[in-house]
Amino acid sequence: MIVMSVVTALVLLALATQAGIVAVQRVFPPQGRMIEVDGAVLHVVDLGPRKAGVPIVMLHGASSNLEAMRRPLGDLLARDHRVLLIDRPGHGWSTRARRQDSTPQIQARMIDEALQKLGIDRAVFVVHSWSGALGARIALDHPQRVAGLVMLAPVTHPWRGGVGRYNEIIATPVIGPLLAYTITLPLGYVLAESGARNVFLPQIMPDGFVKDSATPLLLRPREFIANAYDLVTLKEAVAAQVARYGEISAPVTIIAGEPDKTVKTDIHARPFAATVPNAKLIVLPGLGHMVQNAVPDLVKTEIEAMIGKIVPAQAAAD
Repeated sequence: MIVMSVVTALVLLALATQAGIVAVQRVFPPQGRMIEVDGAVLHVVDLGPRKAGVPIVMLHGASSNLEAMRRPLGDLLARDHRVLLIDRPGHGWSTRARRQDSTPQIQARMIDEALQKLGIDRAVFVVHSWSGALGARIALDHPQRVAGLVMLAPVTHPWRGGVGRYNEIIATPVIGPLLAYTITLPLGYVLAESGARNVFLPQIMPDGFVKDSATPLLLRPREFIANAYDLVTLKEAVAAQVARYGEISAPVTIIAGEPDKTVKTDIHARPFAATVPNAKLIVLPGLGHMVQNAVPDLVKTEIEAMIGKIVPAQAAAD
């Protein structure tokens, strides 16, 4: 009787999850175009004037999608610049063929291929959190594509501890998918608001952020599993690339907060800035993890200052 009750509950949760997937995808449909690359199909939203100088590519962190970079920063930049927002492989409306393609190295190759197909020769990359490691990897493996790199609360180095037991469980074969396809979406609806609010601390989360950032897309099983793989493989991935950071030749600006409890500045931003030759570090007291939401005007100013130096240097080289 107990076994039958458990099986019945799981079946009902699985059916509720499938209905929830349909509902979430109707509320948050894709907004851009799909670019097929080796091992993935990437969703790209292209904003702003096409002939506005150096384009800006924006890459979101973990547990999110391109909408987390769009409001307010992406929309603000798109008034005067071409801005390309990309759902990382497996996130938002991007797909990836293998869940194991979770490392910055593999995703850097996919993003570079997509930009090549879009005719983007060089760009300024604006990266947040998890994508700090990704931006660094793009600068290392595809330096011809990187005119500059602006990093917001970036992950760059190994850290003590893990990434949450639930991520390790979700990334575990059999049991992970079982949970993802039954309880993750219903439970996630209850916890999404409080989880997002904690990431903003000490800032206050903007009203409507969960909806405006299309965060419920994360609760779909295939994305939740992909996100878990990204997180559980990240520490080893950054450990493998740390020794190469001195090779980065592009100009780099890093903006981070002193009380950021999600990605600690002393472990990541400061050591990275001390290693990269052309790095500028801005550490703001009282600033939490969501830099693009807390100080968008400052980020915009720093991006435009970087572009202002890149364009004359490029013209002189030509």
